[in-house]
Amino acid sequence: MNTLPELLALEKIMEMGAPHLQVRVVAEVTVASGTCFPIHAMALGNAALDVPVIGFFGGVHGLERIGAEVVIAYLQSLVMRLQWDTLLHRQLERMRLVFMPVVNPGGMWTATRANPRGVDLMRNAPVDATDRVPLWIGGQRVSAGLPWYRGRLGDPLEVESAALCSVVQQELLARPFSMALDCHSGFGVKDRLWFPFAHTRKPIEHLAEMHALQEIFLQAHSHHPYTIEPQSAQYLAHGDLWDHLYLQACRERPEHTFLPLTLEMGSWLWIKKNPRQLFSRNGIFNPLISHRQQRVLRRHVSLLDFLARAACSHDRWTPAPAQRAQRRAQALAAWY
Repeated sequence: MNTLPELLALEKIMEMGAPHLQVRVVAEVTVASGTCFPIHAMALGNAALDVPVIGFFGGVHGLERIGAEVVIAYLQSLVMRLQWDTLLHRQLERMRLVFMPVVNPGGMWTATRANPRGVDLMRNAPVDATDRVPLWIGGQRVSAGLPWYRGRLGDPLEVESAALCSVVQQELLARPFSMALDCHSGFGVKDRLWFPFAHTRKPIEHLAEMHALQEIFLQAHSHHPYTIEPQSAQYLAHGDLWDHLYLQACRERPEHTFLPLTLEMGSWLWIKKNPRQLFSRNGIFNPLISHRQQRVLRRHVSLLDFLARAACSHDRWTPAPAQRAQRRAQALAAWY
């Protein structure tokens, strides 16, 4: 029996949401002790290929448990609301929601950033940076015993990376409009919303749509805590999975729109408020005090709900073809 609290929480949610949730095990991973963990994908809403979809992902880095907890908290709130919320039922008739809350259960079990094979999943994709990356943090192939290991050159994707990519390809890229949010922690004292690219400082094709999304977010949440920016504004890295998937979407489905985002929760703020967390591996990346964890969950679940509504109503805010050039120019001035 697995004892990961995140997987136990998911089992309870799956039981409560059985009439509405579509659940499948995408892959399984086994740790050194022989314990086998499933990687679940869950979906709510309309399965038609012509409706918009958003995917929520967490637990890509095993140490960053708060990312998985944010996605699980939002999924649980939806399942409970389905018992009484007529407006939510109507929303789900018009869109699809996909969840992979625990992408790297083996890393969670071993309390490591990487998976049990020592590979950092966010350095694992076959994408090389076009400019210089920071030493080590940008990805390395020297040793699995060192952080930010990409895996051996030429090896296939890790099981966990392949599972995430498979769900994105089947559920998100197949639909005309899709969004994704991948929840992480550990970068600085500010909460950041990053969009591609990580491997280059060049802007993405859908920069106009990203700028329009930021505008409606600012209109709805004028007192928000997030810095919204391309990841390249902070650092470049090899092997980013979302760069890989975005490039694939542009190459294979140029008529579709795919907007991947990464939430980087500023865990240094939790350390500043409770310096003793520096002496705990989990404390560097997660709020350890109960009331602070609850505050973090409340803070970010509203972001996930906003993004779901934005995906559902994308035709009301995405720029028309005649507006894209001007919107892109505004985005270039703001971010580049």
